[in-house]
Amino acid sequence: MATSSPYQQLCQARHAFFERGNAPAGQVPDTILKSWRRCQRQGLASEAPSAIEPVSAGGLRELRERHETLWRRARTELEDLSADAAAAGSIVLLTDEAGWILDAEGSSGFLDKAGRVALMPGVCWSETVVGTNAIGTAIVESRSIEVHGGEHYLAPHSILSCAAVPIFDPHGHLVGVLDISGDARLQHMHALSLARRAVTSIEHRYFDGGIADCELLRLHHDQALLGTAREALLAFRAGRLVAANHAGLKLFQLGRDELGRARYDALFDEPLSRLRQQGMLFDLQGRALYGHVDDHHPARTSRRSTQSPITISPARRANEHDAPLFDPEVERRLERARRVLDAELPVLVQGETGTGKEVFARELHRLCTRAGKPFVAVNCAALPEGLIEAELFGYEDGAFTGARKQGSRGLLRQAEGGVLFLDEIGDMPLALQPRLLRVLQERELSPLGGGKPVKLDFALICATHQDLECAIAQGRFRADLYYRISHHAVAMPALREHPDRPQLIQQLWQRLGHGRRLTTAACTALASYDWPGNLRQLSACLRTLVALSEPGELIDHDMLPGYVAARPMPAAPAQVRDTRLESLAETAMREALAACEGNVSHAARRLGVSRSTLYRRLRLGDHG
Repeated sequence: MATSSPYQQLCQARHAFFERGNAPAGQVPDTILKSWRRCQRQGLASEAPSAIEPVSAGGLRELRERHETLWRRARTELEDLSADAAAAGSIVLLTDEAGWILDAEGSSGFLDKAGRVALMPGVCWSETVVGTNAIGTAIVESRSIEVHGGEHYLAPHSILSCAAVPIFDPHGHLVGVLDISGDARLQHMHALSLARRAVTSIEHRYFDGGIADCELLRLHHDQALLGTAREALLAFRAGRLVAANHAGLKLFQLGRDELGRARYDALFDEPLSRLRQQGMLFDLQGRALYGHVDDHHPARTSRRSTQSPITISPARRANEHDAPLFDPEVERRLERARRVLDAELPVLVQGETGTGKEVFARELHRLCTRAGKPFVAVNCAALPEGLIEAELFGYEDGAFTGARKQGSRGLLRQAEGGVLFLDEIGDMPLALQPRLLRVLQERELSPLGGGKPVKLDFALICATHQDLECAIAQGRFRADLYYRISHHAVAMPALREHPDRPQLIQQLWQRLGHGRRLTTAACTALASYDWPGNLRQLSACLRTLVALSEPGELIDHDMLPGYVAARPMPAAPAQVRDTRLESLAETAMREALAACEGNVSHAARRLGVSRSTLYRRLRLGDHG
């Protein structure tokens, strides 16, 4: 009797499941069968055409801005994989934690084909929306998944072969998915391995700035692999493991749910001083591990003194190069908000998109009495509506189809002892608001699926760009919830309201410019623009100028983006010069001239200025 091909077996399995109602056990992987059952219970029609549409260009832009940290850390891997993907006729995709596609690179031909089933940026590929697929099913299962051809729940998706790997941050929170998708008629044997390798590098990059107030152990059996993405990373705070990468967890066979509970002395046989002094130590299994310790204890400065607050806090973390620089008035608001938060009262931060509401909240956490405890940020607009209740409040094992084994603590309980930051709370679904209100009032929650009520202890910060009073009038936000979260409201000013925009631009440029210089004309034009996207837009503009120029280059008005350069320049007062900029420019010119061994032509070309400018500014003699 002839053996059926894999394609024929899959066709038989689909016929048995979708037309006869049987369970084709053994004919498809168990993970696929479980996903089919979940989708069927949700009422998804397997033969329905893909009717989903991408969000608008503005909506996609907001999605990407909201997940800029993930995108920035994944960008190198996306670019590296795109060439391999293009050669294999496939594409590489990056999504957020809810399955929204943020970016796609690779074969232009297959991108067009994928577009026919809406596999493109701005579309949500969660399992609840498009059925069984590698991205959505990897999110549900919290592990790597491959879905080939007809294993997809929706028949139109059978043209795809996909491999997806979830991306976790150091604290074990799902932050996104990396997926490689191609034509189902072709073999993509190494897609899952390539995706796993890329995700390992992305997760390793999350540790680049260290983990605040932690001792970060970098370990491996092989000294040659220290410093690579394959090293084990384990962050301990007060002897407790609070963060780790996959290699670190795998080294001790730990699950992500053990972060925050596992202790140093339950893993290692020797004190940490042995690793500091000798570069190695033994674990409790007697294994010799090589490595070193990175200490990350950011300086703390008090804003409780009687001295005037300063614009740039020395205590700001070094990896926040694009963080807003608070002016004295915002510093005063920060100090008042700290006092309110320390009194166990909620703080509401309001402001336009891009004004730095989350950065304000993180700085508030860093300064309050709960600074050593978790800061859990929840974007209420980004959570999938069908799962938002489970994500926030947690659930017991078996609470619903697709629930993780052993349940989930939920985001509110992860903030225990620390600060819960509910971002974009104005976009929280109306149906969920009563339960959140009850939890905030009682400081107690019952996980989905039963279980004993759990007491909660966290300080609350909320943020929104919406006018909540207007939302209440329109019936989109509950008045009782508003009064519960708005004990103390902080307004984040728009950039156009900043008291000294030229100074702010100079301070940001010092962080981002990497030796490049702005002319007075360029500074004036940047300071004169209204910046509707606020500090986020300004930072993006400055980073673009850096990318388009060379170190040491002088950036003039004509190099600015069209929307800035086209704005009429304000009339400058007669005979007014910025002596500080002049001095910096002269120093750069002399350094360039020295580097070119006195050759004026070469120095002028290097600086992007004329020879006559060098002669005039430096009062040079005849250099021929």
